[in-house]
Amino acid sequence: MLNDKVIVITGASRGIGEAIARACVEAGARVVLASRKQADLDRVAGALGDKAFAVACHTGKAEDVDAMMAKAVEKFGRVDGYVNNAATNPYFGPLVDTPDSAIDKTFEVNVRGYLYGARALVKHARTRDGGGSIVNIASVAGLRAAPMQGIYGATKAAVISMTQTLAFELGGSKIRVNAIAPGLVETKFAAAIVQNPMLREHVVNRTPLARHAQPSEIAGAAVYLLSDASSFTTGSVMVVDGGLTAV
Repeated sequence: MLNDKVIVITGASRGIGEAIARACVEAGARVVLASRKQADLDRVAGALGDKAFAVACHTGKAEDVDAMMAKAVEKFGRVDGYVNNAATNPYFGPLVDTPDSAIDKTFEVNVRGYLYGARALVKHARTRDGGGSIVNIASVAGLRAAPMQGIYGATKAAVISMTQTLAFELGGSKIRVNAIAPGLVETKFAAAIVQNPMLREHVVNRTPLARHAQPSEIAGAAVYLLSDASSFTTGSVMVVDGGLTAV
């Protein structure tokens, strides 16, 4: 499904990013793994073999993203797809009480980082006139109220808006841009909810499938959107939430 494609995945050292990387390799792709800590990336790359290349990168810094893309192209010759997955959520509490430092950090990684990644892929794709696919990992928190996660939800709403605007602007360049909006997924990132019985049950009880997801259950959507099977799909937000937002 992804034979010979080269895919960059940010936040690939664990959780959803790692699961997407594994699924891409299983589908025939070569992957560039990006995250802040090289040692964590090396662990994942070692498990994936010679189809994986690990590059430490702070996605909230444009120069880091550009350098990572240059290394990816040097290693594999080109990049066909880019998964914006790296994210942060340093504050859990009422929106109006969010510290300025948490506001700045969340927008730096979750919004600026995604735009930097998209921009890097676009620059490269235009040099080879080969098109490409960008997949932005958003969240149901960007579609509905996000109590106690207000800033995070605001950044994910921005990601959805960014996805739709880029899809409109880049269609002529044969670059497709789509988003995935997961519900509650069992990751270290979501540990504050998953490991809190009261909070977890609050979500699960409102979910038709009556459970939360595993990272691998998000990966299939990413493979589809990166592949030619989705060649007429752009500007979409694929909700993968067990039915939570359908209720």
